[in-house]
Amino acid sequence: MRYRMERDVLGNVRIPADAYYGSETCRAAGNFRISGLKIDREFIIAYVKLKKAAAIANMKAGKLDKGRCRAIVKACDQLINGKHLDQFVVDVFQAGAGTSTNMNVNEVISNISIELLKGRKGDYRIMHPNDHVNMSQSTNDTYHTAIHIACHDELKMLGKALVSLENAFAKKSVEFGRIKKIGRTHLQDAVPMSMGSEFSGYAGAVSKLIEHLGYVSGLLLEVPLGGTALGTGINAGKEYTSHVYKELFRVTGAKFRKSRFIFTDMSQLIEELYLADFLEDSAAVLTKIANDFRLLGSGPRAGLNELILPAVQPGSSIMPGKINPSIAEALNMVCFQVSGNAGVVREAARAGQMELNVFMPVVAYDLLYSIRILSNAINMFVEKCVRGVKANSAFIEKELSMDLSIATALNPYIGYSKASKVARYAYKNNISVKEACIRMGILDKQKLEKILDPDKM
Repeated sequence: MRYRMERDVLGNVRIPADAYYGSETCRAAGNFRISGLKIDREFIIAYVKLKKAAAIANMKAGKLDKGRCRAIVKACDQLINGKHLDQFVVDVFQAGAGTSTNMNVNEVISNISIELLKGRKGDYRIMHPNDHVNMSQSTNDTYHTAIHIACHDELKMLGKALVSLENAFAKKSVEFGRIKKIGRTHLQDAVPMSMGSEFSGYAGAVSKLIEHLGYVSGLLLEVPLGGTALGTGINAGKEYTSHVYKELFRVTGAKFRKSRFIFTDMSQLIEELYLADFLEDSAAVLTKIANDFRLLGSGPRAGLNELILPAVQPGSSIMPGKINPSIAEALNMVCFQVSGNAGVVREAARAGQMELNVFMPVVAYDLLYSIRILSNAINMFVEKCVRGVKANSAFIEKELSMDLSIATALNPYIGYSKASKVARYAYKNNISVKEACIRMGILDKQKLEKILDPDKM
């Protein structure tokens, strides 16, 4: 392998000749050989979009010449379009605040720009990673902002997945609307309800999540860009700051705005906490739904057996013909992971000190990872489970006919105590509530037909 030599404040660094990254990235890649996990593609692209907006803002503020600005913009466009993304080699677990990632971005943009300006990689007289690409910025304000840009963009994917799930549940609610079944509380038989109502409950839960997503997404639009190291705005200047938000809107299409509490947002991770909480809450809601599917689909002969879940693969290596609720189980596991990631974000947020939270890299990774796996798991659940789920109508009807809880409908006519005796008599003699009433001489058949009509309960 051919190498080039670069020099930084600590001395000489040998770098692969064809690498677009430079000395700081190379040192970080060597220092932090921890997980093998690299920074998310979506996060890198968000950071690059920020760098593009900053270059144009610096040019308009008279701080960066037009030739260098054009080169940075072209380099950023290459990266945004997916080129050279293999050059981001720093581990997720790295030096605090994300300086290594910021410099990885700066160095790659710098060296691509140098080549565009007909120079050779590493000739930073042409385009310097710090002086030109990082002009008017620090890691401390840009990393925060990049988290918000990336998460705001990725939440669109999660929003689409949730809308798809809500629609799938709503369609099943209509399809199952006339199927009467036994409702359950405490895992015990309760009063009759329609399966359509049950599925409308699922649709409504997802609808609420979509509303909350909109609120959280809006919180992410407030960013501390221009605060530089601490919030004082050192090295940025008012002219740059006035331009950079306009350019960020042009580059991202989202109306990011300067934080109202710049020193707060430089030192705290409040919006990230709201997002982590939303993701964990979504996971809790979806876990409950997945568990319902597993319970309602349990059987086929010794379980509740009300739902027939689509068979996607054999369920056992030893038991022939066994089919498991594999899709719901996979959704459960994703939800557990999302919940764990939210815990990491909370620990990172509370561990910040003084004017900066240095744990932003793991926060960025876990938030984006959660959004991605949750979106993919929801889409899987819709496509491979919800759309194909069927009601076991014959079994449901048979079970409903023997439901003891329909004795509740007798309360207004014979009172709670007498209705309880009817239910106990029916249970002991393994007969329906209707038959028990008739045997006990409490109500005649004609009146019972009206009272115990499932469609009227």
